[in-house]
Order: sequence, then structure tokens, then C-alpha cells
Amino acid sequence: MKKTIALMMVVVLFFACKSASNTTSTPVTSEPVANTKLDKTSQVAIKGDWKITSVTYPGSDYIKVNSFQIADSKCFVGSTWNFISNNNKGSMSLTKSDCPAFSSPIVWSINKDGVFVLKIIEAGVKSKTVTEGYLLKVANQTEASFQLIDVIDVAGQKKDITYQFEKIISTKN
Repeated sequence: MKKTIALMMVVVLFFACKSASNTTSTPVTSEPVANTKLDKTSQVAIKGDWKITSVTYPGSDYIKVNSFQIADSKCFVGSTWNFISNNNKGSMSLTKSDCPAFSSPIVWSINKDGVFVLKIIEAGVKSKTVTEGYLLKVANQTEASFQLIDVIDVAGQKKDITYQFEKIISTKN
């Protein structure tokens, strides 16, 4: 019995992966990204500095997810993100100990269907030449928090991975 459980865990870990979506292709849910009109209200609402306070998904105690092909999803807890709404640019930084240090400019937008389009830009590369990125769903958006939900494939089953963002309140006077 123990061997069967161990074998099943190895199989799940082997198939648990985060796939990149082309920003012009359909999201993992197979629904077309038909709406290319931007949701300016949602974009302005997330303008500023944010921190990911949690990353949750079913089986997170047993399965490791490589988020955005950068690092383990748990490394994103505590990461800081800056969103500039007037030009759809920004940045993200991972600084958690025992995780790879990572910092990069990003280009992002939110369409009228609530789809968050994210491109991670390498240094020295123009964003218009980057053709791959990630499609996530915006959920539970308030002045102080919001969620980005991605869909991952775990052994052939689709599971949601939720990134919880909290606004960083500036203490500058």
C-alpha cells in the first residue's frame, strides 16, 4: 500500500507542471480571448505596489508548481509587484530566502472579460517582440486586494492556482 501511494505521488509530481500560454492564444479553459478591449477601470484599480500574500491550489502540500517558469509557486509569497496603469508596464521581484532571486519588468493588461494578460520581459528585450505570456483570471478585486487565478494541469486534470495580492500602503508623507 505504501509503495502504491509513493508511486502515485511520483506520478502526480511528474505531471504537475505550469504551461505557458501564448498571449494571443486561448486560455487553458479553451474559451477564446474574444474581447481585446481593455477594462480601464480594473486596470486603474490595481495601479501601484502590491505583494502576493498567498498562493493556493488543491494538493499544494504534495505538489510543487513552477509558476511562470520562474520558481516554485511558494517562492512567490512575499514577492512585490508594481503596476503602472497608464502604459501597462510594471515590474515584479522575488526575494524570499531559499528561493532564486528574480526581478523583471512586465507588461500587462486586463480585458473586458476579466482576463489578465502578463508578459515577463527579459532585460534588453522590447516588449513588442515578446510573443509569449500568461493568461490569468482577475477575481475578487477591491481597493486593497485582488486575486489572479491560473489554471494548471495536474495529471490531466485542470486545477486553479490562486495568487492573492494585497496593496502595499505607502508610509511616505
